[in-house]
Amino acid sequence: QVQLVESGGGLVQAGGSLKLSCVASGIIFSDHAMVWYRQAPGKQRELVASTTSGGSSSYADSVKGRFTISRDNAKNTVYLQMTSLKPEDTAVYYCNAYYRLSSYWGQGTQVTVSS
Repeated sequence: QVQLVESGGGLVQAGGSLKLSCVASGIIFSDHAMVWYRQAPGKQRELVASTTSGGSSSYADSVKGRFTISRDNAKNTVYLQMTSLKPEDTAVYYCNAYYRLSSYWGQGTQVTVSS
């Protein structure tokens, strides 16, 4: 049974920082690309950052220079360090793991940035 469990969300003031974690079980973590998405109220889900199984990373333009994705294969965990947060970063953040035709999602964690 595959599980992705996100944590680390919360309420933070603009300019602050949060670090999200996503722990995976039931998959060979090191084989999977890991992606953070977010969905704000009334908006479509958007890709925030991704890391390949080899550790290469990419980011949405809106978060470049502020967010950092990293992974620890020994802990089956992917992180999203978020700094200089803005009110427009407010969303539910989801973790996704994919490998070939398989794709798995976590339940999401709420991030709220107050102005």
